[in-house]
Amino acid sequence: MDPSEVEFLAEKETVKIIPNFSLDKIYLIGRQKCRIVPPAWMDVEKLEEIRELERKEDTFTPVPSPYYMELTKLLLNYASDNIPKADEIRTLVKDIWDTRIAKLRLSADSFISQLEAHAKLDNLTLMEINTIRAFLLDSLNCMYKLRSNLQPGSSKGQFTDY
Repeated sequence: MDPSEVEFLAEKETVKIIPNFSLDKIYLIGRQKCRIVPPAWMDVEKLEEIRELERKEDTFTPVPSPYYMELTKLLLNYASDNIPKADEIRTLVKDIWDTRIAKLRLSADSFISQLEAHAKLDNLTLMEINTIRAFLLDSLNCMYKLRSNLQPGSSKGQFTDY
């Protein structure tokens, strides 16, 4: 799954839209006829709390939405007029993302260097997993081939794939 597919999944998230007029029914599409209400978590104070908690904890903390990064990108790209303090929100979400990706890289490095066989990925979003997926899969495949080559009874110099 690539980032555009994850973003597509994020587009299924419900967003509240409030019309700027009142009519029974209208079949016309027009501009500036409604406004988007940002999700409750898309607030500077809440995002600052999340950022500080993420920086303080060694493990991944729960995020406000499984698509926090994608929703922020979509809403700020297409409806920034409707979101108060849009630039601050963009910066805070980027800080949260950077902190989580740095943790993910450190975790992956530790996982590989300690020759672990499994990992627990609590509180990661699909986009975060997608970001590290290729690296982890390649690393695990190499580890498997190296381990199977060192097993007694395996053919010398030959890789065995099951």
